[in-house]
Amino acid sequence: MAKDDNTPFAIRRYDAETLREALRKMYLIRFFEEGAEDSYTRGLIHGTMHLSIGQEASAVASCLPLTDDDKITSTHRGHGHCIGKGAEVGRMFAEFFGKEEGYCHGRGGSMHIADVTKGNLGANGIVGGGIPIAVGAALTAKQLGTGAVTICFFGDGANNEGAFHEALNIAAVWKLPVVFVCENNKYGMSTSTERSTAVKDIAQRAAAYSMPGVTVDGNDFSAVAEAVQEAVDRARRGEGPSLVENLTYRWRGHSKSDRNRYRTKDEIDSWIARDPILRFREELAAHGVLDASGADAIEAAARREVEDGIAFAKGGTDPTIADVTKYVYAEARS
Repeated sequence: MAKDDNTPFAIRRYDAETLREALRKMYLIRFFEEGAEDSYTRGLIHGTMHLSIGQEASAVASCLPLTDDDKITSTHRGHGHCIGKGAEVGRMFAEFFGKEEGYCHGRGGSMHIADVTKGNLGANGIVGGGIPIAVGAALTAKQLGTGAVTICFFGDGANNEGAFHEALNIAAVWKLPVVFVCENNKYGMSTSTERSTAVKDIAQRAAAYSMPGVTVDGNDFSAVAEAVQEAVDRARRGEGPSLVENLTYRWRGHSKSDRNRYRTKDEIDSWIARDPILRFREELAAHGVLDASGADAIEAAARREVEDGIAFAKGGTDPTIADVTKYVYAEARS
């Protein structure tokens, strides 16, 4: 199909192979989260976890403009960011299962997973904890002249933390190559943004720090891709930071201990009807990028990849007691 001004940004900007890979990653996130949820129920994963089912477009579209040299910082709800940045689901499951084959040798688990080889500086159990780290990474890139950009993912709850305001201010003062991506899923734990945040749109707060701020439909893959691409391009030109707010929704509770009594079934169902994966799949079909059989094949392959990843993790190596502190503290330099 010919591309014109009415064609969605992602279809105009990216080739068919890139778009099919994006759909694969979205399915991979969905099936990974479901597999992690099932594994937790079966007692294979201990502690807790925070699922991002329903937020797949935000993670994948935001990472689309990045290379392995570019960096991201993540959140406690960061599985999708890992996969969006190119992580292997087998090693992710191994990390969750506490196995040596995991990205952090089983020491970090869900909330502290990282893959520095792909530029993923790590998830963070502290609300807003990744924001100053992202600014530090951007400062490093600017000082060394690497040309790398850092995307900082954070949730709506973090926008009321002091670290958010301090980090945006210094990033703007020093014109650092960082893009702040707020995944606004309407609730910080069980508190709605309407009750906790003075501004209607979190992106409005960009004005206080003299940077662009934009709010987009976070379940619209192309809308996210366009906003983040523009922000990344601006950062690479040396023009400084931007704030992108992706309006999205988590289908599950805040964590596995959340009894989910503060949301109505009607509200949840209305967001499930806006499934970002189905929307993107339909958009690709409408513009001739792939047909139903091609999309089904991508979906099936992603499901198999997750099943294989769980099997890999189950067969992984348990750490020994003697090595309990290994990979936890920095090794002393001689």
